[in-house]
Amino acid sequence: MSSPSPVQIREANAHLAALHGRVADLEHKLEAAENTVREQAESLIRKDEQLRAATQEITNNKDREISYLHEKLCQSEDSIQKLQHMVKEKDSLIGQLQHRCQLLDNICKSRPLLDSMLAQMAEAERMGPVIDLTRPTGDASLTDGESNCSPSGLSNHKDFSLSEDDMDDQELDGVVFGTTV
Repeated sequence: MSSPSPVQIREANAHLAALHGRVADLEHKLEAAENTVREQAESLIRKDEQLRAATQEITNNKDREISYLHEKLCQSEDSIQKLQHMVKEKDSLIGQLQHRCQLLDNICKSRPLLDSMLAQMAEAERMGPVIDLTRPTGDASLTDGESNCSPSGLSNHKDFSLSEDDMDDQELDGVVFGTTV
């Protein structure tokens, strides 16, 4: 075998030096790339942890708000139940008051007739008892003290009954209702 010439050796050494420089440059670039990848991986890990923490905080806030809204919903439903119960009570009261109002309307409609009857009764009282001249003087079966129409007989008479509405309205006895003619 023949030995290489000094020019070939110089060219081979130059080629090896260039190759060695290229390998060193590539190793340097590889190391820089690895550092970049490592930094990016660490950055992604930090961002992932931050996003996890933010997601956890959002989830906690959501859960708190759901709990708060659920509590408000329960309170609202309780309030609705109470209000519905009050509405039923008020409707019942309105029904009772409407019935009493109808009774008062009927009484007011009958008032002129009652006023007329009372006026006639007062006139009859002023006239006094009827004296029958044909009857013997010893037969006094219808005297003023025994008459059912005397004012004292009416005021002491307890054979009538008062309804529950009349009992409630007895406190109105002192009130005088006027009529228009």
